[in-house]
Amino acid sequence: MFNLINKCNKPLNRDLFITVAGNVGAGKSTLTKLVGEKLGFETHFEKVDGNPYLEDFYGNQEKWGFHLQLYFLAQRFKQQKEIDNNGLNNIQDRSIYEDVEIFARNLYDNKKMTKRDYITYRDLFNDMVPYLRRPDLMIYLDGSIDTIVHRIGLRGREMEKAVDLGYWTNLHNRYEKWIGEYDQSPVLYVDINKVDLINNPEHLDMLCDEIKKILGM
Repeated sequence: MFNLINKCNKPLNRDLFITVAGNVGAGKSTLTKLVGEKLGFETHFEKVDGNPYLEDFYGNQEKWGFHLQLYFLAQRFKQQKEIDNNGLNNIQDRSIYEDVEIFARNLYDNKKMTKRDYITYRDLFNDMVPYLRRPDLMIYLDGSIDTIVHRIGLRGREMEKAVDLGYWTNLHNRYEKWIGEYDQSPVLYVDINKVDLINNPEHLDMLCDEIKKILGM
């Protein structure tokens, strides 16, 4: 159910930073909440409710994609600064790397973001990189596209349910390629086809034990 990729050196004399990655609907927010509560980590969530662009984006990706990505990038950078400065152990719902390498790149490759806007976005991200703290651990939620789509349906967001399967499949394929090349931190793979943190509390215990072992807690 769990698989660690890349060597993890125990962080010394500082707070810990975990980021949670995975496709839309994979269960990042749930894992962030439950692990944060179990291990006493400060939790940081992606801003969905109250997001001024998200619903418009699902209605017209070409018009609103650039605006949405800039909004998410700014929000994520604010989170990173808070994580750097609060002196606590932190767990974050979605990494800043996914915004850039998955979602913005997907819009550009599918001609839903202009080259001018994409270059502007990438330049802004590259200017942020020197100020970003790398995670001590990334937890990657890995699973089949069928599981992803099923979970998107279960949570019942109408704006997501209206999106065609091809969009989610494209993101799924991009995630698989991206995570295979990611090298900013160790990665703990969690198989969401087998792990159910809500209905099987022992799975949460097992995951937290794995995290503590990896980070030397």
